[in-house]
Amino acid sequence: MRSPLLALLAKEPAHGYELKQALEQIFGTAYPSPNIGQIYVTLGRLEKDGLVRSVGVEQSNRPNKKVYYITAAGREALSAWVDGPAEGPRVRDEFFMKLVLAPLTGIADRMALINRQRRHCLRQMREYNELAARTDPANRVAHLLIEGFMLHLQADLDWLERCQEELP
Repeated sequence: MRSPLLALLAKEPAHGYELKQALEQIFGTAYPSPNIGQIYVTLGRLEKDGLVRSVGVEQSNRPNKKVYYITAAGREALSAWVDGPAEGPRVRDEFFMKLVLAPLTGIADRMALINRQRRHCLRQMREYNELAARTDPANRVAHLLIEGFMLHLQADLDWLERCQEELP
């Protein structure tokens, strides 16, 4: 949750509820949104780590709210997250978060992200092919595990093609 919040704050300062709404708006029901408590706990940790800073904003008839701003260290952490490859698929898929959020910030181009992830998948496939060649043929469990990894990687590659076709 840290990196997606940093990405949203790189676009513009916001308070926790605005960040929750942005996640829901961007990802809809495909991305189960964290509860507001999780968002504020994460923002507190990001602030403690020096990745964001908050400024209290006075409100009439309500308690003051905090607006969060990304810091230079936060931008560095966000860039490191965007530049690194993402591991296997999940409902909250890290690569898909990068693919949707990074271009909003101007940090990365979608095609560059897709190509980087594609190279990562192909590199992993080569490594699993080499591992399969080194594995005892009688060890069916190991071969099935390797085959499972490779099938997941092939599915990821197919999905990357789909993302390339569908996303602007």
